[in-house]
Amino acid sequence: MRTLAVGDIHGCRNALVALIEAVKPTGEDRLIFLGDYVDRGPDSKGVIDWILANRDQRETITLRGNHEIMMMDSRLSYFDLTLWLPSGGRATFDSYGVESDRSWTHLVPDEHWAFMEQTTRWFETDSHIYVHAGLDPERDLEEQPEENLYWLKLDSMSQAHKSGKVVVCGHTRQAEGDILNLGYAICIDTAACSGQWLTCLDAESGDYWQANEEGQTRSGKLPPPAV
Repeated sequence: MRTLAVGDIHGCRNALVALIEAVKPTGEDRLIFLGDYVDRGPDSKGVIDWILANRDQRETITLRGNHEIMMMDSRLSYFDLTLWLPSGGRATFDSYGVESDRSWTHLVPDEHWAFMEQTTRWFETDSHIYVHAGLDPERDLEEQPEENLYWLKLDSMSQAHKSGKVVVCGHTRQAEGDILNLGYAICIDTAACSGQWLTCLDAESGDYWQANEEGQTRSGKLPPPAV
């Protein structure tokens, strides 16, 4: 069984489909999505549709990202909506066919809201911790504030977590499309929505696969820790 982590998709459904075709996960594999399914890319709705249609084929873990939080908060607060829309929410509106800022929540299917509400804070194995953004190295997982889990930039995490486990995260965009390996933490947000790559990493073996919105793919081994 492989444990396969997928970085920030951000509405890049074409890249997601090409990536999964390259990885070829089996029913025995575990697939972990690190969050940020929506915003910025062209087809946020299609991304969630794809995950919902395929998640029963294998164990699928869906973590929450800060962009899901912004979208959910925007249901209840027009102020939050005005913050979300310029942060990528306009592209999400387009994917759902939303035309009005004032009346839009009903255009998002109930199962999509349920999907976002049921996303989880983190996932832990014997050797790795999977989280959207980052962790306070000195706190247990249960004590982590949401600010860390969903918003913390990787440069604020300057040492290994107290558990000794390697943290696999997204959120801190790697603009050149390359995985960042710090040894104690690995970032696989490789800027899919900025014309770069969507990444899937088998953290146990170090194998990775990448795909972009044009359907191009590449693969390799995790680079050595950055000095």
